[in-house]
Amino acid sequence: MVRRRGPALEQAIFEAALEQLIATGYARFSMEAVAAAAQTGKASLYRRWGSKEQLVLDALSASLPRALEPPDTGSLRADLLAVIGALSAAMTSRTGCAARAVISELDHERAAAFVGLIHKQILDPAHLVLLQVVRAAVDRGEADLEAATPMVLDVVPAMLLYRGKTQQGRFTEEDARALVDQVLLPALLRPAPPPEDGGG
Repeated sequence: MVRRRGPALEQAIFEAALEQLIATGYARFSMEAVAAAAQTGKASLYRRWGSKEQLVLDALSASLPRALEPPDTGSLRADLLAVIGALSAAMTSRTGCAARAVISELDHERAAAFVGLIHKQILDPAHLVLLQVVRAAVDRGEADLEAATPMVLDVVPAMLLYRGKTQQGRFTEEDARALVDQVLLPALLRPAPPPEDGGG
């Protein structure tokens, strides 16, 4: 057995936790299986994490992607597509799959801690980067900042989460283009000024 300590052991435990979540789901997740996969003793897990919920929360928190940097393509459409692509990649990553496995199995009360984590590390940063993208478009005279309401900004993560629960996270480039062209741009683009009256 390879004896790991410190950060190396913690990383091995988190990796084993994510693998088990994806393979078996939260209901059948066990500390014993994680300890065996990480090649450590069960007692060492319980000394740090008193329950599987605490271990799973820490594993997800350590593994979820850091906040996105706003793209700067010079085009609102291209920026929105870039943000959606990055969020979609995060949702379909191994950590994203593990997070969806947890949330899809738990009722509202038991899922609250995990939903809070998703808000803190995915949804709230997504709102921020989308707002930054819109503000850049406003500075270019392309978008209307007043249109970037919380409801409009919610559309992107809400659609990704919905697809994650109903279609195993599949969100294609065609889906992304449809979301941008049919929903986001009509809401965000600044209306063209009316033509000046040349008569008189």
